[in-house]
Parts: sequence; C-alpha cells; structure tokens
Amino acid sequence: MRKADREIKDFNEVVDVLERCDTIRIGIFGEEYPYVVPLSFGYEVIDNKIILYVHGAKEGKKHDLIGRNSKVCIEADICHRFTDTGHSVTREYESIIGYGEAVKVFDQEAIKGLELLVAHCGFDGYPINEEALKVMTIYQITLEYVTGKRRFV
Repeated sequence: MRKADREIKDFNEVVDVLERCDTIRIGIFGEEYPYVVPLSFGYEVIDNKIILYVHGAKEGKKHDLIGRNSKVCIEADICHRFTDTGHSVTREYESIIGYGEAVKVFDQEAIKGLELLVAHCGFDGYPINEEALKVMTIYQITLEYVTGKRRFV
C-alpha cells in the first residue's frame, strides 16, 4: 500500500468498515475487459476469515464469467465527505479490498447465505422463500486476503 499510514491493520476494524457498507463491488475476469458489478451482500466471520454471500440469477453475464474463472476481487467503501484541505479538495473515506473465489452454495448453506444477506440489508429474521432459491444462485466468497484503508483530514 503506497500510503501505509492510511492502512487499516486491525482485522476487527476492517470487519467494522464492511459492516457499515451497504454495497460491495465484485470484479470478475471478463472476456475483453474486467467486469465489475455492485451487489447487496451478507457476511460472517469464521476463524478470522470474512465469508461473503451474494446472489444473482441462474443465468447472465456475472454467472457466465464466474463459471469461466471463479477468482474475484471485491471492493466496498464509505464516502464520509469531501473537504477542503486548504490547498486542495479531498475525500474522507474508509474502504476495503479483498480477494477470493466465488463458489456456488446449495441447500442449507444457500439459505444461510440468503438469511445473512437480508439481515445485512436490514431485514433480520425475514422469512426466506425457498421457492425463490430455485431461480437464483447464491455464491459464497471466502476472502483469502483483505486490506482496509481510511483517510480523515
């Protein structure tokens, strides 16, 4: 990281940033260009690993590209404000970037992933319609590497 003084080194602080984000962006190997898509997500932490859950249709570009190469990059950020430093304008922010592999999950793991997703979206305890699972794919992404960064003036 070029600006090491901005790195979030404490794992729990990285998780805190993720908790306060409402969207992640997932970068997928594309055909000619990278493909990035914003997604709602749920997550859990097991043995100091962040495990993300995202969902999508059973068909489409995201689904096809992950089928070809399941290695992904995720990004999440919080823009707190733009501010005048006296000599320029800058942004106060917190962000994370992580790398992992998107793996389809099924049955109880898919239900758990969807429960975590709707809980993170503010609907903890919302009943999961198992019929809806028939038309969607739930992906689990275990972040093998994650880093955080923040800047406050």
